[in-house]
Amino acid sequence: MKLKLDLHEIYNKGQDIDRALRAIIDEAVAKKAPLVEIIPGKGTGALKKHVLRFLAQKEIKALYHRVEKDSDNFGRVFVHFRWK
Repeated sequence: MKLKLDLHEIYNKGQDIDRALRAIIDEAVAKKAPLVEIIPGKGTGALKKHVLRFLAQKEIKALYHRVEKDSDNFGRVFVHFRWK
């Protein structure tokens, strides 16, 4: 199971972005999903930086295993989870 979050619709609404990111991380934890795909899009890279800063927060970082920036598509970030 892979969860997907496309941020194109709310790219200029900071609080909505944080809420959407938190919701998808919480959903992944609740469903024990192994992977979340976040699509900030290519643009200037500001939204991707926002996503990476959000994921780097201590309380969020404790929830997932690792973050992978897609080498083939700059506008995509994968968040991997490890469940026992």
